[in-house]
Amino acid sequence: MFVHARFRTSVGLLTMLGVSLPALSQPTGATTIETPPRSIVVGFVGGFVRHDNPHHGAVQLAQRIRSKVPKNTYVEVFENRRRKQARDAVLHLLDANHDGTLSQEEKDQARVILFGQSWGGAAVVLLARDLQREGIPVLLTVQVDSVAKLWQDDSVIPANVAEAVNFYQPHGIVHGLQRITAADPSKTEVLGNYRIDYRKTPIDCAHSSWYDRLFTPDHAQSECDPQLWSHIEDLVRQRLSSYIDTTAAANPQP
Repeated sequence: MFVHARFRTSVGLLTMLGVSLPALSQPTGATTIETPPRSIVVGFVGGFVRHDNPHHGAVQLAQRIRSKVPKNTYVEVFENRRRKQARDAVLHLLDANHDGTLSQEEKDQARVILFGQSWGGAAVVLLARDLQREGIPVLLTVQVDSVAKLWQDDSVIPANVAEAVNFYQPHGIVHGLQRITAADPSKTEVLGNYRIDYRKTPIDCAHSSWYDRLFTPDHAQSECDPQLWSHIEDLVRQRLSSYIDTTAAANPQP
């Protein structure tokens, strides 16, 4: 509840000062691919950031991954409030025979990775729970300075997730969740809860808004930290490469 209060306080401060928040973008369409995706990578941006904001770490990460993986890998970024759209995209992509129903085989073939920052970090956990209700496994969830909205809980990772990792910074009006746990530790490995202190090692976020720099400078730095997002890229690409290598070994070419 303290995190919720802190975020509402920051938004209230901006409102009192007459600061207009950026408008949300219209929904993005699911990326069209000709064959069922080898893997599905979904990211969520934080706050009121657009899904295509080129200065946001999550958007830049998606662009780098998209340029380095097989063409039939689905990589898309959504606004954090577009979770249902992201869920529908995943279900549509997994429906290989397009009959409107996911078979157990189609569910078992799912290779899904989720990542997000701030409200986007919370959206990651909520989408993982949505997919759990559908019986769909998730390879990895990554939360960056995760902040839950009112009545949300982004601290417990559902049992359909194989691995989860949390990065947070502890300072400011808005700061991330410090600890995630597994609902079922026998099924989910929490890779770690990693603290980053931007007051000791500040990051120059040249494209941050003046109100981010004034009210939430530490939280904003988690959005643009190149070293952090590079590390996340390594985690994601390792999981994608591991699946590709495993699939190739199981289906050798003549």
